[in-house]
Amino acid sequence: MCTYSTKRMPAPTVYRTALRGLERIHEGKVRDIYALDADTMLIVTTDRLSAFDVVLPDPIPDKGRVLNGISNFWFAKLAHLVPNHLTGRDPASVVESTEERALLEGRAVIVKRLKALPLEAVVRGYLIGSGWKDYQTSGALCGIALPKGLPLAGRLPQPLYTPASKAEAGTHDENISFEQTARLIGAPLAAAVRDTALALYGFAAEHARQRGIIIADTKFEFGVDGAGRLTLIDEVLTPDSSRFWPADTYREGISPPSFDKQFVRDYLETLDWNKRAPGPKLPPQVIARTSEKYREALARLTA
Repeated sequence: MCTYSTKRMPAPTVYRTALRGLERIHEGKVRDIYALDADTMLIVTTDRLSAFDVVLPDPIPDKGRVLNGISNFWFAKLAHLVPNHLTGRDPASVVESTEERALLEGRAVIVKRLKALPLEAVVRGYLIGSGWKDYQTSGALCGIALPKGLPLAGRLPQPLYTPASKAEAGTHDENISFEQTARLIGAPLAAAVRDTALALYGFAAEHARQRGIIIADTKFEFGVDGAGRLTLIDEVLTPDSSRFWPADTYREGISPPSFDKQFVRDYLETLDWNKRAPGPKLPPQVIARTSEKYREALARLTA
């Protein structure tokens, strides 16, 4: 399994890959995926950054290796709760050139090919973001009634599972009810996803809290193998898939600073930009500060 440490720098900045001899079967906002054989594929986490569903033109140095390292850390830490898609094979074994091996170092994994479930398993522990807006207008969070008088960024009475349907590229995911997930994938599997997501969040939130990080919310993705066994896939509990807050500066009633790309979003909100592609270029100081925030999250979580 490829891991990553803040001591393993500098590294090449990677915006897009084109590995020789391998078929690229998908290019996501951050990850490039290559077919290896009928059972496995290679996932490369680049340094691309998306904001408001637009991939920005400037890479964030070391972002991909940080995300890959954090995910691998959690895959190992959470393996007692659910199997994951990692094979343990060395990504360097599927490329021939020294240059491509250096490019993949710390940012690639070889994973099992599984049937991905068409939903995101979102777990919320705090009232923030779209959940706060929903609560203000309806008194509920994704249709789940909440007590009156909860503050912005307040801790919820208990973590809530609020699944979302997987959207097409360029569109937003849509919150759906548990009953809708049961119709999508069947009631037994829907219940297993819900219960597993809540267990993963509970375990991870406690680990992070001991290291000075609050995990306000996160999303998990799952697949099933040929035997129908639920398996954790994609990325896990990274600053891209989660909202991390420093515990020492957390206060109810304000939107806390975070370890994710909120720093970039805040800058973009100051621009006259319609939030459509192409995205604007980022100033060097914004790029550097964002890279620093990602590295800090890794250092705190895995220290």
